[in-house]
Amino acid sequence: MSAPHGDPVEPNRRGMRIEVGVMLAVTFGVSAVIAVLQLTDAVLSGLAGHRVRLNPNQSRYDLVNLGLNLASIAQLVAWGSLALYLLWRSGIGPARIGLGRPRWRPDVLGGLGLAALIGIPGLLLYLAARALGLNAEVEPSALHHSWWRIPVLILSAFANGFAEEVVVVGYLITRLEQLGLSSAKSVLASSA
Repeated sequence: MSAPHGDPVEPNRRGMRIEVGVMLAVTFGVSAVIAVLQLTDAVLSGLAGHRVRLNPNQSRYDLVNLGLNLASIAQLVAWGSLALYLLWRSGIGPARIGLGRPRWRPDVLGGLGLAALIGIPGLLLYLAARALGLNAEVEPSALHHSWWRIPVLILSAFANGFAEEVVVVGYLITRLEQLGLSSAKSVLASSA
């Protein structure tokens, strides 16, 4: 939004709350409800016997499966793009939420460090829970024999990361801070 002379205008608080609610409902809100219901179902029937596919086949037909996977990727990129657009309309550019020019050494080394700090204990916890029969089996991909498997998995990883980081980290934290929450409370709320 801009004033008649092109100056950025701060959206009103009520409008911003509505925008955040709609944005979350359109993007990750429904997915979160479905995930909670599926988890509840799995817990009630015993997690140990379940298999969770992170990248499942969406059709018996290879090209239809490819099309559905590409559509899912496009949807995730669209969600992130919508969040960027809404921030841009209120005068906040991508650089302000961390999407500026990369600083290779600190960004790559910091990213690898965080991935190790979070990923290694998470994998060890998963393996321990599997060994004890307390967790479902996680199958990273059911796209075993498709000629397009590797490029689609890479695009899917990018799209998931882009949507999550832009919508949940960049957009939501920025809007919550604009609504008056402290940085710590905004981060806590966005991680819920």
